[in-house]
Amino acid sequence: MSRRMRSGLSAVLIALSCLLVPLGALSAWAAYGLSDTSRYVTAMAPLADDPDVRDAIADTVGNGIVQEFGQQLDAHVRRGTITPFVHDAVRSFTQTEAFRTAWNEGNRAAHDAVLRALRDEPGRRERPVTVDLAPVTAQVKAQLAQDHVPLANRIPVQHTEVDLLPAQQLGRLRKGFHVLEVAGFWLPIAAVAFAVAGIALAARRRRALTATALGTALGGALLALAVAVGRSLTLADLPAEVSQPAVGAVYDALTATLRTTSWILVALGLTVAALTWLTRRTRLPFRRRPPTAPTTRSRPEQPPPRVRV
Repeated sequence: MSRRMRSGLSAVLIALSCLLVPLGALSAWAAYGLSDTSRYVTAMAPLADDPDVRDAIADTVGNGIVQEFGQQLDAHVRRGTITPFVHDAVRSFTQTEAFRTAWNEGNRAAHDAVLRALRDEPGRRERPVTVDLAPVTAQVKAQLAQDHVPLANRIPVQHTEVDLLPAQQLGRLRKGFHVLEVAGFWLPIAAVAFAVAGIALAARRRRALTATALGTALGGALLALAVAVGRSLTLADLPAEVSQPAVGAVYDALTATLRTTSWILVALGLTVAALTWLTRRTRLPFRRRPPTAPTTRSRPEQPPPRVRV
């Protein structure tokens, strides 16, 4: 193989490796980060203390309880008496240890239900993935009764199911999830293999290593930019009744590992490129000056001897 062909093939392999770096990190995060229930619950656990998330939960659960209870009362009584007590009770409940436990268990149950639906074999009747809010309603009812709120014992505890994944989208989501599982394993391996092959084929390996390191750093920066753009697009598409700060907090918690990975790639790439440049500068052989021919000093001309007569 000629030197020019080796250089061209090396450049193509290194470019493919740098392109697969952000794609591999994204697919591995989706396949192994989001699909692991323990990691998901650990990432979501701190949100139980986030004020925006607690306010959003208090409003959602409180409005649901008032709506169910309002069927037994007229609108004036519902607005004037029970509504503020219910919302205050739910907000008070979100500050207890029982809420943190319910939050973790609810996230675990919801995540398990989503994974079972995505990993089920197609062919059976598709049903939506739901989560039941009855345990939260029961906790709020008990606290209202303990605080001697009027008519608290009449609050109905019904099995209120909230859709997590609609049935008509399960087939498409299941296919995408399987693709992510395959890509999350093979894309990082392909990125490393292309990088090693490109550096090995390069005519100037030190320069190829520097290019690979800088491309890796660029891929990490593009990944961080993609996470930021994804956050903006997610918040922009929310309905008006959904709390943007709460959704932003959830997005940040889920993508924390991805952001950390992107900055690790940037730091690693820049560090390797800098070390390669420094070692090249320090290991350059000293240039020796070509030996010069010895010069002979010319003797000054002696005056002719004087002849005495």
